[in-house]
Amino acid sequence: MIKNTGLTYKDAGVDIDAGDELVERIKPFAKATRRIGADTDLGGFGALFDLTRLNYKNPVLVSSTDGVGTKLKLAIETGIHETVGIDLVAMCVNDIIVQGAEPLFFLDYFATGKLNVEEASKVIAGIAEGCKQAGAALIGGETAEMPGMYKAGDYDLAGFAVGIVEKDQILPRDIKDGDILLGLASNGVHSNGYSLVRKIYEKNKEDFTTQELMAPTRIYVKSLLAAIRAGLVKGMAHITGGGLTENLPRITGAEIKLGSWDIPEVFKKLKNLGGVEEAEMLRTFNYGIGMVVACAPENKAELVKMLESAGEKVFEIGVARATDKVVYV
Repeated sequence: MIKNTGLTYKDAGVDIDAGDELVERIKPFAKATRRIGADTDLGGFGALFDLTRLNYKNPVLVSSTDGVGTKLKLAIETGIHETVGIDLVAMCVNDIIVQGAEPLFFLDYFATGKLNVEEASKVIAGIAEGCKQAGAALIGGETAEMPGMYKAGDYDLAGFAVGIVEKDQILPRDIKDGDILLGLASNGVHSNGYSLVRKIYEKNKEDFTTQELMAPTRIYVKSLLAAIRAGLVKGMAHITGGGLTENLPRITGAEIKLGSWDIPEVFKKLKNLGGVEEAEMLRTFNYGIGMVVACAPENKAELVKMLESAGEKVFEIGVARATDKVVYV
């Protein structure tokens, strides 16, 4: 029997037992996200996905990686850890769906100075919930306990998603001047602009609720997949940091009609309490529109009906223009 009388990894700040406990806790979360192609359990050196199980002829893989940003600071401050996992998945899979791709699987990276199993379990349960909303399998991840790298109580998140699309169905394609731009309502601030949010919040805490600041990013995948496969969608823009102003030109120039959509109350508070100019709101936040969908005018009515039936709140916010910028009217 080996008797240990020297320093241990735990003495250095890394608790292997806590890590093992977290793995056991999250196995049921991951199992609940299984889908065709993803049947293996957590714990291997690499995560497996069997593409031969899918009925694609000329498949192209689409990948995305992202984080949650300084919204994590509010999660830590408020003790609301359940929603940032959904944010993490949303930021990746919403970027995949705009290429016309179906999300297949997701991996996460959770890093902290000292592992709090209860908090980490809540975060990863949120990741699993986001995966279920997106139809993606949570097939792996990494938990890193790094004392000295993070302040007490802090943690960071990164996510990695992979999707698939037929080569001839990759979006955007064939967007023309005059095509209709539909805006899908956001859940609020989502996961961008939180450095500005926190600056305003710190001076006006009594004016905000934690619910409106911590509402998770909306996942649009399932609502959009049917419309994409029906051939009604020409292109999409996920409205994240940079707002409509910076994200729409990634697929088309646009003429956007201000006042054509409902602006959530949280943005009105941020604008008024922070003294933020309208132009700055439009280029920092989603400002109430989390996704923009471009379609031919003749397909508008059918597309709106399909999206609303799927639970989306849809606004006609403008038209595509053959330019490289967004003009507000």
